[in-house]
Amino acid sequence: MFDHDNEEALVNRDEPLPAIVAGSDGPSSDSESKRDRLRQSLSSSKLKGRLQDAGTSLTDSGHSLQDHLFSKLLQQVIPAQGTEDVDVDADRTSSKYLNRPGFSIPLMTTNFRRFNARIGVVFMFQNRLIRLLTWQKASHTLSFFSAYTFVCLNPYLFPVLPLAIILFFLFVPAFLARHPSPPSPTASMPNPQYSIGGPPLAPARTIKPASEMSKDFFRNMRDLQNMMDDFATVHDALLAAITPLTNFSNEPLSSALFVFVFVTACLLFPTSHLIPWRFIALVSGWSIITLGHPAVQNIAFTNLYKPRVEPASDRARSLLEEWIAADIILDSAPETCEVEIFELQRRTGSNPLGAVEWESWIFSPHAWEPTAPSRIAGERVKGTRFFEDVMPPDGWVWAGKKWELDLGSEEWVEERMVGGVEVELEGERWVYDIIQEGTAKGEAIEPERRRGEWRRRRWIRMVRRTIMAAAPPSIPRG
Repeated sequence: MFDHDNEEALVNRDEPLPAIVAGSDGPSSDSESKRDRLRQSLSSSKLKGRLQDAGTSLTDSGHSLQDHLFSKLLQQVIPAQGTEDVDVDADRTSSKYLNRPGFSIPLMTTNFRRFNARIGVVFMFQNRLIRLLTWQKASHTLSFFSAYTFVCLNPYLFPVLPLAIILFFLFVPAFLARHPSPPSPTASMPNPQYSIGGPPLAPARTIKPASEMSKDFFRNMRDLQNMMDDFATVHDALLAAITPLTNFSNEPLSSALFVFVFVTACLLFPTSHLIPWRFIALVSGWSIITLGHPAVQNIAFTNLYKPRVEPASDRARSLLEEWIAADIILDSAPETCEVEIFELQRRTGSNPLGAVEWESWIFSPHAWEPTAPSRIAGERVKGTRFFEDVMPPDGWVWAGKKWELDLGSEEWVEERMVGGVEVELEGERWVYDIIQEGTAKGEAIEPERRRGEWRRRRWIRMVRRTIMAAAPPSIPRG
């Protein structure tokens, strides 16, 4: 049996080991003694010893005291009942539905160490892809060029590509690791022969995570740091380029792009099979790979982009802006609607059969009819005491100069099926509550005395939706 000496971690070792920056840029001290003490405290031997001690304590105890203290502090700051009312059926990503652990600083620290020890294969692939596309080894790039051309011309062979990658990048290196090439020629063996038969000559190569506090671990941390910065930069650049075009902040421009995309989709639906997609993919791939060469980039930027492409793009942008300003017309009459307010008056005196005198009480958005649920529940009517305090709804402004009395009281009473009221067909169009009971002797009540405690009439006024000032159409520059 072979030992485990052939285990290794997959790490990007093409770049030098990162230096640990222990301080931040700040004002330097003029005192030599302070500099000496700082230099001694940040010496490589002491810093390495502190890091090793920290790694040992973390390995032995699982979590450090700082992790536990910081976790307790966050538990006091972050509300523990923040997601208790989330509907599990509605939110399939809820921690309740997935039965995942909650946020924990010790757990995050452990997971980060495990993740950083195993992420090296991603950085190896990223680094080799960059080297391939930037022509650092022309033979490798040309080989990729040929394979890409072959796949574009014969797309039905595309399923063979992952199988070839598995054969040549997994099985062949693994076999060569167990059956290494013969040693260099010596006097006793001038012509060593390579034989694929016989027992294996070396242990199988295995992949293990990078050990903590090792050089490979810090290489992964360096690459992870740079990848996070790259992702944030690309994310912000994409948002800055795409969001102004698609969020209708510039409505004419977004509308024009929407029309263009819609028409293109409609045209591609019946004609997509007529487009030479192989040729397009081939030319696009050739262009991207060729532009990765530094010399081609310099020539293309100096002799092509600056004198020709940039002026042409400016002219095209100007023509597009003029077309949008002339043909994309979005100005229309603002939306208007009618709002209402009910003037409520209350009968004075505690006895409803007393003198008929009415007191102006309140202006309310509700008619406060006898069958209103809030009135039956014993709630107080809501509104404002003065007509001048009535304001338009949010996002609207007054379109009419003044309020108008609604003379069709009978219509809105019938539309809303208001019961227990009497409509005044002439005069000020009041709608009165009705006392349903008769007198003790069964005699009918006079019309003026059968009216209840409240009366109301409806006022209407036109409002117009407010319009935000639109920016002039302009296409953001790349």
